[in-house]
Amino acid sequence: MSDKKALVVIDMQNDYLWDKRKPMFSYDTDRLTAEVNELIHTFEQSGDDVIYIAHILPDIVTNRLFIGFSIRNTPGAELYGGLDIVSQLFFEKKLSNSFTSKPFREHMAAMDYSEVHLCGLDLCGCVGKTALGAAKSCKKVYVHQNAVGSRFDSKRQSKMIIALKNAGVISV
Repeated sequence: MSDKKALVVIDMQNDYLWDKRKPMFSYDTDRLTAEVNELIHTFEQSGDDVIYIAHILPDIVTNRLFIGFSIRNTPGAELYGGLDIVSQLFFEKKLSNSFTSKPFREHMAAMDYSEVHLCGLDLCGCVGKTALGAAKSCKKVYVHQNAVGSRFDSKRQSKMIIALKNAGVISV
């Protein structure tokens, strides 16, 4: 077993963080980006892996009309410009749980990380779903609350935090 840790940075993309985002994405971009970047550099300096995940949807008319974000080959789907990129470990996903991406899942299995740390967007969406997915196959899973955004109310956030705790995910 490896003693190596991984920081998984989830969905820190323009469509969710830049000034042109939809009103439903009400994240505090400056605070969240600063917290995530601090974690990125902490892991990089420790020699651990920093992995970037992007939610990318097919560029088809229904996705453009009804979803309108994370569309392949649009500027909005790119990683946020204020995010520090320190590695080439980048994976795309179509669903909330990053482990549904075969290349990501295979990378995680091959590396056999002793700890998986998660940050990014959104606690009640992709971060929470990925944490639950990680809890099934990873040794120790951590969610860094100060480096995770949520656009949902406190009741929904509390439900996700309880689900994570029940799955063995550690909130730090």
